[in-house]
Amino acid sequence: MPKTLDKLLAAVPKHQILSTQGDMSTVIAAAVSESSLDIKEGGLFAARKGQSADGHRYIDQALAAGASAVIGEIEPPNLPVPYVQVKNSSEVLGWLAAAYYDYPSRKLAVIGITGTDGKTTISHILHHILKQAGVQAGCISTLSADVGDETVETGLHVTTPPAPRIQAYLAQMAAAGLTHGILEMTSHGLAQGRLQGVELDAAVLSNVMHEHLDFHRNWEDYRAAKAIMFRMLGRSWRKLGLAKISVINADDPSADYFLAIPADTSLRYGIHHPADYQAAKIRCQPHSTSFAVQGQSIETRLAGEFNVYNALAAISAARQLGVDWPDIQQGMASFNGVAGRMERIDEGQDFIAIVDFAHTPNALKRALQTGRAMLPAGKRLFAVFGSAGLRDIEKRRMMAKTAADLADMTILTAEDPRTESLTAILEMMAQGCQARGGQEDETFIRVRDRGQAIYQACQMARPGDLVMVCGKGHEQSMCFGTTEYAWDDRAATRSALKGRPLDTLPTAKERC
Repeated sequence: MPKTLDKLLAAVPKHQILSTQGDMSTVIAAAVSESSLDIKEGGLFAARKGQSADGHRYIDQALAAGASAVIGEIEPPNLPVPYVQVKNSSEVLGWLAAAYYDYPSRKLAVIGITGTDGKTTISHILHHILKQAGVQAGCISTLSADVGDETVETGLHVTTPPAPRIQAYLAQMAAAGLTHGILEMTSHGLAQGRLQGVELDAAVLSNVMHEHLDFHRNWEDYRAAKAIMFRMLGRSWRKLGLAKISVINADDPSADYFLAIPADTSLRYGIHHPADYQAAKIRCQPHSTSFAVQGQSIETRLAGEFNVYNALAAISAARQLGVDWPDIQQGMASFNGVAGRMERIDEGQDFIAIVDFAHTPNALKRALQTGRAMLPAGKRLFAVFGSAGLRDIEKRRMMAKTAADLADMTILTAEDPRTESLTAILEMMAQGCQARGGQEDETFIRVRDRGQAIYQACQMARPGDLVMVCGKGHEQSMCFGTTEYAWDDRAATRSALKGRPLDTLPTAKERC
């Protein structure tokens, strides 16, 4: 989709462009990228200062790969190609990518979904309902991107892909004839401007709880980052016949904050507070859940009250998008769940084993409460989890306290320690257990090797008990030091159930 540099820059808000150097009529013949490794001949390289690396150091590498122009945040260097100095390369990159791909989100009804917990499940429920109703819909989530003619992986630990990839996926959806696109949006992606250039039609909020305070300075900034998605509604290009819709969790403490952001239609869903879509007659069973909403009966294979919220969010959005109740009911009934979200692992054992992505205090609380509700009287709940390095420190104690309150035995273990000391992380978590009266070797233990931790939980479990492995879910890697190593909690749990612990990279463990 070749375009001249000045045509691409026309999409960028004027206040972002500080200076230009060189021929602005230069043709950009290949995609825009922030990675010098991805630059193709004729591409545009966007250098930005990241948290761990400065992209400006890779300008020469991008030029060697064939970049025909560069944008960056520093004073104009002496380059053989045009250079544009901007205020924020991340935000500008989104607009440039949208322009390069001919603004694909203007050709789709785009639904953004954000929140601390439940984003992926809501995205996939809504995607399934729309397809059940015959709507040609795509979806970009933590797990994958369904772009119509193929499904592709979206990354290891990244929920919101880089801006050029988002726009490329949306362009594939439009080219494949899809009419709707669902896009999971994280606070990181919103704050870093990765979603700039996306023209949004509906915004859905799950909740706003304690998370990512390592990146956002405080909870207020974290909530404000989520709000960017809702403010995008008012700034987005208006598509013929489409209203701008916001869908808010009425039971979330921040409901009024988000409802105050203008939209053509704002509606609430919930259980405990008055809402447009309010669940009643909720019946949670170990293998399914049923409830009523607006006089309609809903049956789902998803377990737990928290999945009632996820279902309500998707149902509310689907109704506003024109889906009829029979299609919603059939979609909910036939939805099999999301990989790594309350996923049962069955190898013929006489106890329940579940892998769940819960990696925030609230998500862990809801997962363990659901697990506790599955257990007959006298049976035990084992919780296996860790807390990531180089991330929000406070949640380590918070999650451990939650497990001490709800689980009979807590096994603290590795979970992406990165360059932090695993010993120090586990010590902080142990302090959290002890603060709730936990006794080491009685109600909690520390097992550094995650595979061994899962194995020990399965060995301790007796008939009718429940082992819940939390924190990694669908993820296919674990980070030790600065290296991502192959890892799958589901495979590790299957191996443990067969009596074979899956080792967690002993050479990497030694560095932690």
